Amino acid sequence: MANKLSDCKVAVLATDGYEQSELTEPIKALKNEGATVHVVSPEEGQIKGWKDGNWGDPVDVDITVKDALGRADEYDALVLPGGVMNPDKLRMREDATEFVRAFFKAGKPVGAICHGPQILIDCGVIEGREVTSFPSIKNDLKNAKARWVDAECVCDQALVTSRTPDDLPAFNKKLIEEVAEGVHKRQKTA
Repeated sequence: MANKLSDCKVAVLATDGYEQSELTEPIKALKNEGATVHVVSPEEGQIKGWKDGNWGDPVDVDITVKDALGRADEYDALVLPGGVMNPDKLRMREDATEFVRAFFKAGKPVGAICHGPQILIDCGVIEGREVTSFPSIKNDLKNAKARWVDAECVCDQALVTSRTPDDLPAFNKKLIEEVAEGVHKRQKTA
């Protein structure tokens, strides 16, 4: 079914240091299904990802977190790319964690890959949820009372998580399915 997301608007929250493919591949997959996708970041201009141990290509920021925060209700879903630096920087920002919490409060789909689930710990939305991630943050998620499993893709009531860029095909497929389904009452954990 082509363009099943043509009425959907998705936010991708990232800053410098995201894993390049974990930002660009979900954006491409969502746009291929007709979604409007906005890169949301703390600063205007461009952000740079990490690719093969070096800085990758810059990506244009569509809207700042500060501006998007007041308009979070306009978005149907949220994507949190990984990378070691990206979520670590974002989890320290109250505007970013508040933006993420807005999606959980509304029961909207959220996809987080690799180190992306780290920000969910600081948002207080992970307790009791089944998730996966890059193995190095497994204990962080367990300490936040999440149920961590080693799987290609895990979906718990519209929270889609995956481990690494190798899992992107499964992650993107499930993310698109969840965005198409819309709000999930049991996603409301904030």
